[in-house]
Amino acid sequence: MTSNDDILRALGRVEGRLTGIEENVALLRNEVSDEKANAHDSRAVIHKRLDEQARQIAQLDTKVAISGGADVQIREEIRTLKETVEKNHDAVEPPLEEWKRMKSIGYGISGLIAFAGLTIGGMIAYASDGAVAALRHWLKIN
Repeated sequence: MTSNDDILRALGRVEGRLTGIEENVALLRNEVSDEKANAHDSRAVIHKRLDEQARQIAQLDTKVAISGGADVQIREEIRTLKETVEKNHDAVEPPLEEWKRMKSIGYGISGLIAFAGLTIGGMIAYASDGAVAALRHWLKIN
């Protein structure tokens, strides 16, 4: 049989081991609680980023919708302006052709007047020699 001393010694060893196990469990609990806190903080950051991304996507959807509406409005305005320009062009084209015709006639008349002026000037220059000679003969100037 074993003595009380042996039993007490064995109980002391068991108690020492239990104390060591309790310290290890306490350390593990501290580490696990630190990891939990870190995981919680990490998840909070991820959720914050996800919320920010969702907000940015919503803003982008709004901007795309607004841009699409503006695009349609601008296209409609351009179509209206194009129709107006074509209508105005059709209305202005006959008077413009008439003006071009009048302009070319004016150039022809200006050329004719210039030619007539040169001809008359040449005739006057030619006739002036004869007129000077006749005037000298009439005045009897040699």
